Amino acid sequence: MDRIGRRTILLLAIFLSGVLACRSADRLITNPGKALVGSDINRDEAVLLAGSQPRTLDPALTHGGPDSPIGAIFSGLVGLDPTLQVQPDLAAGWEVSEDGLVYTFYLRRDATFHDGRPLTAEDVVFSWERALNPETGSDTALTYLGDIVGAADMQAGRSKRVSGLNAIDDTTLEVRIDSPKVYFLSKLTFPVAFIVDKNNVEQPDWERLPNGTGPFQLQEWSDDEILILARNEGYYRELPAIKQVVYLIGSGIPLFMYEKGEIDLVGISGSTLERVQDPNNPLYADLRLGSDMCTSYIGFNNREAPFDDPRVRQAFSYALDRDKIISGIYQGNALPALGLLPPGLPGYSGEIAGYEFDPQKARDLLVEAGYEQPGDFPLVTYTTAGYGSIDSLEIAIITMWQENLGVTVEPVLVDPYNYLDALYAGNTGDIFSSGWCADYPDPENFLDLLFYTGSAQNLSGYHNGQVDALLEEARTESDINRRLALYREIEELVVSDAPVFFLAHSLSAILVKPELQGYVLTPIGIAQWHLVSKEK
Repeated sequence: MDRIGRRTILLLAIFLSGVLACRSADRLITNPGKALVGSDINRDEAVLLAGSQPRTLDPALTHGGPDSPIGAIFSGLVGLDPTLQVQPDLAAGWEVSEDGLVYTFYLRRDATFHDGRPLTAEDVVFSWERALNPETGSDTALTYLGDIVGAADMQAGRSKRVSGLNAIDDTTLEVRIDSPKVYFLSKLTFPVAFIVDKNNVEQPDWERLPNGTGPFQLQEWSDDEILILARNEGYYRELPAIKQVVYLIGSGIPLFMYEKGEIDLVGISGSTLERVQDPNNPLYADLRLGSDMCTSYIGFNNREAPFDDPRVRQAFSYALDRDKIISGIYQGNALPALGLLPPGLPGYSGEIAGYEFDPQKARDLLVEAGYEQPGDFPLVTYTTAGYGSIDSLEIAIITMWQENLGVTVEPVLVDPYNYLDALYAGNTGDIFSSGWCADYPDPENFLDLLFYTGSAQNLSGYHNGQVDALLEEARTESDINRRLALYREIEELVVSDAPVFFLAHSLSAILVKPELQGYVLTPIGIAQWHLVSKEK
């Protein structure tokens, strides 16, 4: 969800990172290269970013990825490097049994929490069981830790411990999973698997004083103003070259802040991107382009009429002119999504037919579904994030439905800060805006999470027994070609059922100050502030 807006879970994170408050940054920043007024920060030794107020700093409750402050404060047994390969982190290494069911992790003996207490295998067990405890209320624990034997029993309240976890000694952890899965280690790179300190998280308001194991620790957090991370001098790996990461929360318009030298990195799009792509523009040298492993979509509530009927969902899909939306609203800064899997992800074929714009076919399908006259169709609610009014994307989508289908669509705005919580609570209305970005480069992370019956991320309530059976088969298929073929078949079945309308695959465009060295624009959000440096 997040990643200067990319990662993880929903494209809403991108929206949130662009929400602007009208506070002045003047009291926070003086001239570039100087210290920040009122804070112990030297501009030459810190990375400054524009950000938004965090929903949470609890790894078990976040919907965001490891490129957020959480990924700097906390760490897990493994992580993704800039090439998206799984690498040891708190675990120095591991062994996998011949049957692929037992992972034995050997923890680093020099790993400590920020307060100096050594990390133990019991800390890992506690952290994962805490995430799975139903009282914690994690939406992601079962998704990423559910392969562990006993995990589902604990989250369902049938057990107080996870039977598949065994701390053999202080530095050795045995993990038993329910079936061999090639992506198991990749799942452990998501924040819900990060390690927390039992004594810390049992304190009231502990998120204001988190005791993690990551390369940075929380120095200051003033709501809606500033969040400062300071280098963890006791970090078990190579010390970060920079001393602080500073998030200016709601402090101004990010692009203007970048041009004034107040922040080191900013995402751009639309007319701004077009302007910066001119080689004569002074910002041209700072521009970096890439593609995200992200897909935005419009979800239909498959659980209730009228969208429990696939013909209705198909009609609403044929009624949208995807190419017009991308060229007009996205200003070409996206690729059309005819299916779920984004380009660059293993399993992407580019051969999915999808739903091309065909308003006559859309109307015929509504008639076939029993809605012969425009007035026969009930009022449709469209849930989306926003403050006060809907944006141009939702206006375009609603207008196309009303003009091409003769239906009435009523937008329902939810505070962006609470939008994800509303969707996970089932408050989607008839239709809702959503999206997904890869947490790790595997098609399971898209198709299984979003469309397996009962998955927490299956927000549309989609159910297809054949799809479920194929997803279960693909989980344990060891032959890579056979496995990818299964996912292609699954994707085609999902597209045919139209549980959602796949809209776009996002592209990345960011400006990076030349003195920020070592930053890598990745298609998946990863923790990397400990890998960058500032050089004149």
